[in-house]
Amino acid sequence: MLYKNSSDVKVLKFGGTSVGSVANIKRVKAIVADNEKKIVVLSAMSGTTNTLVEISEFLKLKQSKKALNLIEKLHNKYASVLDDLIVASELKQHTGNYINTVFDFLKKSTTANYTQLLHNKIVAQGELLSTHIFTNYLHQEGVNVRLLSALDFMRIDKQEEPDDFYIKQSLFRILNEALPADVYVTQGFICLDAFGNISNLQRGGSDYTATIIGAVTDADEVEIWTDIDGLHNNDPRFVEHTHAISNLSFDEAAELAYFGAKILHPQTVMPARKANIPVRLKNTMRPEALGTLITSNVSEEGIKAIAAKDRITAIKIKSARMLLAHGFLKKVFEIFEKYETAIDMITTSEIAVSLTIDDDKNLVAIAEELSKFSTVEIDTQQSIVCLVGNSIVKHKETHRLFKVLQDISVRMISYGGSNNNISLLVNTKDKTKALKRLHNYIFNLVTT
Repeated sequence: MLYKNSSDVKVLKFGGTSVGSVANIKRVKAIVADNEKKIVVLSAMSGTTNTLVEISEFLKLKQSKKALNLIEKLHNKYASVLDDLIVASELKQHTGNYINTVFDFLKKSTTANYTQLLHNKIVAQGELLSTHIFTNYLHQEGVNVRLLSALDFMRIDKQEEPDDFYIKQSLFRILNEALPADVYVTQGFICLDAFGNISNLQRGGSDYTATIIGAVTDADEVEIWTDIDGLHNNDPRFVEHTHAISNLSFDEAAELAYFGAKILHPQTVMPARKANIPVRLKNTMRPEALGTLITSNVSEEGIKAIAAKDRITAIKIKSARMLLAHGFLKKVFEIFEKYETAIDMITTSEIAVSLTIDDDKNLVAIAEELSKFSTVEIDTQQSIVCLVGNSIVKHKETHRLFKVLQDISVRMISYGGSNNNISLLVNTKDKTKALKRLHNYIFNLVTT
């Protein structure tokens, strides 16, 4: 039984950019082909899932010609990858046959009745393609590799949460029945639901797949490989001179992921934190870079990073009847629960509650119900700027932050709800200015 002592195993996940070109696939091969035991989780090649979602949307709208056009373009892309990557004739034919089977399915889907299950099957094809191609490439390069189907062990329950018992039992059975290998390749993102139908872990779910596998196998470490050196202390798309953070706690990483750090999916750290398994963020393009290590260890006080989350809607619920009214907040929260809409920030006064949401698909219905017993004001185009670190609300210098934002209108402040987080709500047009101003003050020692 190969995995009796599975703590000798690492789980490595590679994102879409990491396997997004022939050159990058070769980089991934160089990383994983080191004769150490590992489970490799792959995303779809970059751009593939977006295209598959677009194809599905065209089918939903009964625009089969547009769907077929996209299918043909995507097929050509994969045919080109195959030509450049695999030269061994038998493997090339085998891989080409698989690719053709996938695209035959997609073409046949254009004449089928659209359902959510059909959508799930369509968007699953990206991971199935990338893992099949990569496994055959490793075979060609002499790597001892086996392909495992995530659909044979990855399952969610009726609450759409990972079914840990099923996953562990199924994965260990598959690993122990499989021929010995140095590298086991499987798909991220895709899974079965509680009824055995193809489903998925939503966007960013490949990271989640990796930490779920790491937790159930008690792996040494989970490595998340992307195209950036690690979690940065600010968003490099908007702020210059950012740098990767060497160490974070699970709590700090979870806060950053939830409030906008794109490199990490918000759910990723949950299984690893529960099983106390380190998560390391690495750069496929610069494997020598140290990256970011996320563990249960807490080090250093003060602010470590800043992140921002866009497309936030602020809702102010005002009612004179709220003053000392028992059950008012319960009534408000029940409406959001009814429409399955999560709340990010909340502040209260004697006659008003202000809160934010990042999912506005049920906003009209929510506002209508709230209006039955209160006055509702809605502000869109808002952003949450989040400052994260260990015990920052207790740090003696924290109050100075608000001085550097004196000419930026701050709509809401969440302070004290978590020792590791201070959140500010600003108009999105002021987001970049706020990020730069805070960055200069905190990390470049620029004072006011």
